[in-house]
Amino acid sequence: MVTGASSGIGESFAAALARAGVDLVLVARRGELLEEQAGRLRGLGVGVEVLVADLTEDDGLRRACERARGVDLLVNNAGFGAFGAFEGVGVEEHRRQIGLNVTAVVELAHAALGGMAERGRGGILNVASVAAYVPSPGSAVYGASKAFVVSFSESLHAEAKGAGVHVTALCPGFTRTTEGEATGLMWLAREKVAAAGLAAVARGKARCVPGAQYRALLPVLALTPAAALRAASAALWRRAFATHAG
Repeated sequence: MVTGASSGIGESFAAALARAGVDLVLVARRGELLEEQAGRLRGLGVGVEVLVADLTEDDGLRRACERARGVDLLVNNAGFGAFGAFEGVGVEEHRRQIGLNVTAVVELAHAALGGMAERGRGGILNVASVAAYVPSPGSAVYGASKAFVVSFSESLHAEAKGAGVHVTALCPGFTRTTEGEATGLMWLAREKVAAAGLAAVARGKARCVPGAQYRALLPVLALTPAAALRAASAALWRRAFATHAG
């Protein structure tokens, strides 16, 4: 099962799994896009089930959890971030972020893990972000939600390992999710991010940081004094906000 499968990294997860001969359950809000994608992937000779569901709504999340109970691999990819000063973003938008980035991840993992443990095999790949490791002015709820995903995944990794279930947190940096997006040293191709995450959960790694540049950056961030890191993040936020406002 791949959530958020209709575009971006989720679409790349689905394509990579289909090429490997894996039958799929694709979950997203946009049914038309999912059906188009399913048609392409079925051409590779795999079974593809479409589940149209908004995971920020009770009914959609309930239906996805019911289906997740029988899967061997859950890719918790669905998520989003709202950009702007915390008080300037509506509380409903913050609630939707938490619902998708935190609540849906927890409930889907809970639904899938029991069956996996009984069968003695399975994998859960939770998509987090390098934003989990730095202050995120301008996207405070998003950064905090991804920090939750990392902590949650590493705890589940330790719990489930003995049952033969692999739980992995995937922590990409800036990723090009569509054609024509920015390029440069810090930008990753979505296909490579998806491939790295799937390889990591197959190997039973607790955490995966795609891209040599980000793997080199995280130890530096860990050694940087917290006050300096906050100041640098705040300066970047002010610059980004000024550009956005202009």
